[in-house]
Amino acid sequence: MLFETQTIDREESFMADTVLYEAADGLATITLNRPDAMNALNTEAKVALRDAVVRAAEDPSVRAVLITGTGGKAFCVGQDLKEHVGLLAADRENPGSGGTWNTVSEHYNPLVTAIAGMPKPVVAAVNGVAAGAGASIAFACDLRIVADTAAFNTSFAGVALTADSGASWTLPRLVGHAKATELLMLPQTIPAAQALELGLATKVVAADDLPQTASTIARMLAEGPTVAYAAIKESLAYAADHSLVESLAKEDELQSRAGASQDHAIAVEAFLKKEKPRYLGR
Repeated sequence: MLFETQTIDREESFMADTVLYEAADGLATITLNRPDAMNALNTEAKVALRDAVVRAAEDPSVRAVLITGTGGKAFCVGQDLKEHVGLLAADRENPGSGGTWNTVSEHYNPLVTAIAGMPKPVVAAVNGVAAGAGASIAFACDLRIVADTAAFNTSFAGVALTADSGASWTLPRLVGHAKATELLMLPQTIPAAQALELGLATKVVAADDLPQTASTIARMLAEGPTVAYAAIKESLAYAADHSLVESLAKEDELQSRAGASQDHAIAVEAFLKKEKPRYLGR
């Protein structure tokens, strides 16, 4: 579903114990806020993060999203294993309840679907370790701006689990099938420089420069041609599992949509006048 976009100058913010949300000038910034737990995802954080991302996706005034973590140690280390142990114990007391694993369908799947499917760019500012579901969340974003002190680790097999939060889909598309198999079956810490070489990172910057660099890129996207960005995301997702002929037809459809946008007319007029276009996001 494509959400209509428009430029609305307003500021919106809320603070929760686990997630911070701020929206201003077309950019929504979502910050995981459990630094003492390396931004691990307990149930409260998963619900708050999912709802914040969906909120940004559905808000027509938001034209780009930035996701990051509080502190310098971790972007997000995935599932909070301390809480997880308690949930496993509860499942043993009530066999067949499946309570522990409902989190995949209730939290992780809708979260990643909202990130990958929203018709606007999503940038991850990876300020520290991104592991397990935390890495998967970063992989689902359109761009990953990574601190030089950060690292990735799939970590699922390290606790006898399989990939979730979309890693089985996103990781092979970033690094190829063979490397994805290796990273999932043989979890290892991938430093920022290596992540850049593999294609996991879009850009690596000094840790002190990460907030400014990521914010600048996200704000540039928020001021860009939103309809075109949405079409780019849709065309890439479609082409991932369709033939060339089908993908060409989809490009035709999407190009007509982008070409009919006000932003395309603005871009052409600005080009002829040799001016910088000021996009409206529609």
